Amino acid sequence: MRLVVNKESELYDYLRDNLNESKNTIKGFLTKRMITVNNKVVTKYNHIVKVNDEIVIGNTKIENVANKIDILYEDDHIIAVNKPASILTIATEKEKDRTLYNWVSNYVKESNRKNKIFIIHRLDKDTSGIVIFAKDEKTKNLFQDNWNDNVKRTYLAVVHGKTDKEKTIIVNMSESKDGLNTFVSSKGDKTITSYKTIKNSDTYSYIEIDIKTGKKNQIRVALSHDGNPILGDKKYGIKDESKRMMLHASKLEFINPVNKKKMVLESKPDKLFNYYCKNI
Repeated sequence: MRLVVNKESELYDYLRDNLNESKNTIKGFLTKRMITVNNKVVTKYNHIVKVNDEIVIGNTKIENVANKIDILYEDDHIIAVNKPASILTIATEKEKDRTLYNWVSNYVKESNRKNKIFIIHRLDKDTSGIVIFAKDEKTKNLFQDNWNDNVKRTYLAVVHGKTDKEKTIIVNMSESKDGLNTFVSSKGDKTITSYKTIKNSDTYSYIEIDIKTGKKNQIRVALSHDGNPILGDKKYGIKDESKRMMLHASKLEFINPVNKKKMVLESKPDKLFNYYCKNI
């Protein structure tokens, strides 16, 4: 169902005035993420709709087509997708709707409204690459119970400066009390970050990274601490002209805990990432 707003109002009030549905039904539309306003899912009752806004009820395909979810693998238990840079994996206080979680959730609900997805792991907003979601809570728990030991994670990065041919960076890291920052600290958790150089110049290096531990922002902090901050990293790096952070989760290798089969998932970086790599 499609409505074009003809009077500014709170979303819930507008729907009550223009739909022949009960209060509980309309509340259900909102809580089940069945309503989009101008192609964006809205769940807040007091969201203000303005004249000529387009409200669509029960059709989430619009958002999925626009976002072009890149599905790398899917079965009855998991779905793996290629996350673009500059999109959150899950919601924050500042951004509730434009997230990878919402995109994938809407996708699985197209076949059945009762379908759900569960977070197994996540990537930073500015990191691109492979993210796996579970389709049931049991699968989520199976993956998370042995994530660091069972999953080999490979990343690609472009960094400032000339790197060594191969190197392992072992440092202790702590998180700030608000969880927003990670920093090197003698009292922190041990982290292990290894890399090998694919190619480099005096200015930039293109490296492949393997992590043995999973501290938040670990790769970014380790490389910055070692003198080779990631290109485009505005939080832990240095000021540069890159339009995105040059960090990409390119490969996951693991034994699927559901069927015990070995799996290898791979993802190629985007055109901008490849442009920087070719010009090193």
